[in-house]
Amino acid sequence: MKLALYRAKLRAQRVAKTLLGNTAGSAAIGALHLARKFDPAKTANFFGALMRKLGSRLPENRIGRANLTAAFPEKSAAEIEAILSGVWDNLGRAAAEFAHLDSVWDYDPAHPDGSRIEVTPRSLELFERLRDDGKPALIFASHLGNWELPAVAAVSHGLDTAVLYRRPNIEAADRIVEEIRSVKMGQLIAAGRTAPFKLAQALQDGKHVGMLIDQHFSNGVDVTFFGRTCKANPTLARLLRQIECPLHGARVTRLPDGRFRAELTDEIEPVRDASGQIDIQGTMQAVTSVIEGWIRETPEQWLWLHRRWR
Repeated sequence: MKLALYRAKLRAQRVAKTLLGNTAGSAAIGALHLARKFDPAKTANFFGALMRKLGSRLPENRIGRANLTAAFPEKSAAEIEAILSGVWDNLGRAAAEFAHLDSVWDYDPAHPDGSRIEVTPRSLELFERLRDDGKPALIFASHLGNWELPAVAAVSHGLDTAVLYRRPNIEAADRIVEEIRSVKMGQLIAAGRTAPFKLAQALQDGKHVGMLIDQHFSNGVDVTFFGRTCKANPTLARLLRQIECPLHGARVTRLPDGRFRAELTDEIEPVRDASGQIDIQGTMQAVTSVIEGWIRETPEQWLWLHRRWR
């Protein structure tokens, strides 16, 4: 009897989870389709303001405050709260802009003054070199500013790319997310067991592989980030050891009035061990330090709301 009740309970939980997932997925799809009907800039302003108000009531707000307090012990409580408010604003804007990925990036090299995007001359030079040198490359980014736009920018200007992404947990939402991303993001490779093989193949095919590298990875290597040890996904460095190629970082940060600045770093030299082989942990520390430097410039634009340190 107890076993039967237990099995019935498990079935009920699975049904409830499926129903909840379908409902949440439908809501996500509806919200994205609705957002596409409105002006991107106005929608981003609305969602930014909305998340400033709602964010403080969510449990992730405590995580963000604890992370910021540990990372910036010299800042006052008022300064921490101001940054945290900006974090929610950035998240709201990024969510609204996601529905308009096919139009938010409007940079025209021939008429840069008419765009909402600002690209540094050095970044343009580096990008053109990457596009035209006939080599594969690895490009890392972080959850900073609008973290979807570097991949959109690459494809929009002729860079042959493959992008690693994490599927949403809700299947229905995953379909609409992949549909939107596929518009201007090149080849999409979902994170999972086969992802490293697909990424390596993309590099061997001469593609430019992009990935976000600033989240917790349980089986990762230890790196120091804002003075504390955390786990970093070593896939980037392992790919670089397998297929040596140029390594760059990319970021798209926010400017006033709904504008953005896009930047590409100079080529980053990987760390090598005594035998000359690429050192996995050392290279992941090097790119993690680059990301920390970015975040210190605009801390309100990074996603402090997840448990990076565990």
